[in-house]
Amino acid sequence: MSVSKEVKRITTHILKSMKDNKEKISMLTAYDYSMAKILDDAGIDILLVGDSASNVMAGHETTLPITLDQMIYHASSVVRGVQKAFVVVDLPFGSYQGNSTKALESAIRIMKESGAHGVKLEGGSEIADSVIKILSAGIPVMGHLGLTPQSIYKFGTYTVRARDTEEAKKLKSDAKLLDKLGCFGIVLEKIPSKLAKTVSKSVSVPTIGIGAGPDTDGQVLVTHDLLGITKEFQPRFLRRYMELHEGIKDAVQDYIKDVKSNDFPNKSEAY
Repeated sequence: MSVSKEVKRITTHILKSMKDNKEKISMLTAYDYSMAKILDDAGIDILLVGDSASNVMAGHETTLPITLDQMIYHASSVVRGVQKAFVVVDLPFGSYQGNSTKALESAIRIMKESGAHGVKLEGGSEIADSVIKILSAGIPVMGHLGLTPQSIYKFGTYTVRARDTEEAKKLKSDAKLLDKLGCFGIVLEKIPSKLAKTVSKSVSVPTIGIGAGPDTDGQVLVTHDLLGITKEFQPRFLRRYMELHEGIKDAVQDYIKDVKSNDFPNKSEAY
């Protein structure tokens, strides 16, 4: 009689322990059941249902158009494919900024309707009230500082953030604030490595870097970028582990050729 091994779910407590024990945290994006199941089977620690679905899945230029309903749909699909990973969901643009009551309502909808384990918000002191209110409901919150894509029209560019003294000072202050408020982690996007190292040492919770160098407590990439499904996006921080765009294209062209030549299906593939 075989005994199935119990899968231990990643929790905020485990993530904190990983930082304390200097064990790096792995994080990737997921938007659908099939990919989430593969990533979870591979042993990923955190799956981010990112508002990057707006770009990757829907083809929008920015993350701004995606709605709360659409994020809940993607998150629900991901949660159904996961046994181990911690699933965190981006609160989309317009669902939390400037209104802490709306932020709480948005976070509650995500948790109730998708079954996710936490939410992520962009910003520091500007969103403190929203963070406090969401945490007061017992919902885990992850912060996001540095390049915050929902503010792209304010920044006007996707270049590295916090190079100048004042912006770096604010980022350090915001990170300490998010830590003090009770966030379970902070994403640091596209900031100088030296600053990311300083911030990571200054907070008690894990930092997850993307374009922030090797000294954060973990790393995150968009899965479609890592696998080479997307081709246009080629920042310095991205390491492609596969070139699936060409592989998939070749496979589809072989299929088309076999259909056109009447080679598929053959006798062994028919009933």
